[in-house]
Amino acid sequence: MPSRLADAEQTLDLPPGYTLVPLRELGDAFVHGCAIAADAGAGALVWVRRYDLVEFAVVLEPDEPLASARRALFAGMNAVADAIAAHCPPERDVGFGWPDAIMFDSGLLGGARLGWPADCAEGEVPAWLVFGVILRAAEMAHVEEVQTAAGVALLSEGFAMIDTDAIIGSFARHLMTAFDRWNERGFEAIARDYLERLPGRKAGERRTIDLNGDLLVGPAAGSGPPERSSLVDALAKAAWYDPQARGPKLG
Repeated sequence: MPSRLADAEQTLDLPPGYTLVPLRELGDAFVHGCAIAADAGAGALVWVRRYDLVEFAVVLEPDEPLASARRALFAGMNAVADAIAAHCPPERDVGFGWPDAIMFDSGLLGGARLGWPADCAEGEVPAWLVFGVILRAAEMAHVEEVQTAAGVALLSEGFAMIDTDAIIGSFARHLMTAFDRWNERGFEAIARDYLERLPGRKAGERRTIDLNGDLLVGPAAGSGPPERSSLVDALAKAAWYDPQARGPKLG
């Protein structure tokens, strides 16, 4: 079993198994989630309620070594995409940029981060993982219009304010469903859903996700070794994230 959620009383729009941990507007859900994960336990969901961002993080407790447990990122990414798709206007596309960027109609909407204990070795089972998400809900008033060309925001793409709040509850339910699928059908079902939303680069290429979460892309003809993209390296870069703005990059 890849992860489990602790039993907890239902709060707000979260299903049983989650405990809401609210933060003030200036808080950082991901950083706070990593700070409290050891004590808060699985299912703690940190929420920073902001107008301009949808920001939250959830604590997970994996039961496999860190090297393979990081694949929880893909279950989380699928859950976010499914939640957005459930609330977005019809015929709109939710996609990914490897491995952690979330795209909406080809514009950068936000992304995810994954945290684990700093002293956990690759072969050890981590006491916790934290999966954090930031989505741009509204355009930032202080950013010039030309800078926002590469990014999109939910409220400017047909979502209502109530939808942005509901996305978190929907994510929580989809995440539980994703882990159930992982348990019942294996990680291949999670990888398949993720790869369907990841744009291909060449016709006929063969893509898989390795046991350690790396992306493997083989040539269409099947000759030669696959090209490997490191999950750990990509997570460290978080190419979608602007640490100064503490949100998705705008250009």
